Amino acid sequence: MSIPSHPRSSLPVSRRAFLQRAGLSVAAVAAGSSSLGAAGTEEFALRYAVASSLYGGLSLDEILPEVRKQGSSAIDLWPRRHGTQREEADAWGRERLSRTLALHGVQLALTTRFDLGPFALEQEIGFVASHGGRLIVTAAKGETGLKGSALKEAVRRFVEAMRPTLDRAGAAGVEIAIENHSNTLVNPAESILWLRDFSHGLPLGIALAPYHLPPDPALLAGLIRDLGDRLLLFYAWEYGRGCMKPMPLEEELMQLPGRGLFDWAPPLRALRDIRFAGWTEIFMHPTPRGRPILETAGQVTAEINRAREHLEKVLVGLPR
Repeated sequence: MSIPSHPRSSLPVSRRAFLQRAGLSVAAVAAGSSSLGAAGTEEFALRYAVASSLYGGLSLDEILPEVRKQGSSAIDLWPRRHGTQREEADAWGRERLSRTLALHGVQLALTTRFDLGPFALEQEIGFVASHGGRLIVTAAKGETGLKGSALKEAVRRFVEAMRPTLDRAGAAGVEIAIENHSNTLVNPAESILWLRDFSHGLPLGIALAPYHLPPDPALLAGLIRDLGDRLLLFYAWEYGRGCMKPMPLEEELMQLPGRGLFDWAPPLRALRDIRFAGWTEIFMHPTPRGRPILETAGQVTAEINRAREHLEKVLVGLPR
């Protein structure tokens, strides 16, 4: 296959206190997201996590050796229909999973559980925390198509309904990230910012997906700055030509940085400005769901690295 080369809680806590309770000092987080340059100035760098769904139904035995090849040591386990690795982790059991992660120098940083939804995460919180992970991604539930004060009130009710889950998550040192998925309550920009407001002091934030927003780099950059430390995960994922119907591979891959037409400079500058310490995932969806984005694990890794190199080139070239 040829690939063209183109372009919320009874435990209100601050972000700092939450990270300390989770066993992560603020200094450690900063060190994980930056390095000291030659002039002694702190240089910003993205912290990458690898979404297992990019590898479709390939086994963890095939995927885990690829993670460190991508400038990462963190994996995000996805379940069916997008991947099979979360179910595989259960089948393996704790001992084998922990052993294999350690063998490859990979941490289970997070899981993505749209299938469970935001109100059925109790067991997942235990699973993630038991493996040292600190994040679960899911989507909001509630009436869609609302605007203005009705949307604001719906977001407030959603966060209030999540409090039992957030209590459990906070006690375990886990945060919940809500993706701004299309056709969900938290999708329009105003709903994202209201979730930010209502999540103050709670282990709750946003997994921000540009794909599900208008393709406006300035809008995205403004959202990043407005979210600040409530931005928990950033998807390097543009719309390209979409992911809802079959299309030629070259067009499908346009969801990835450097292949589509999206200008990544404004959002990357905003991430640098807020010293973003969360995870970044280079991301896309194939059609049909559940297949690797390319035929082999090696090809998937190479394509992720191509996108990463594009992002890093843009980041290095930003004005100071």
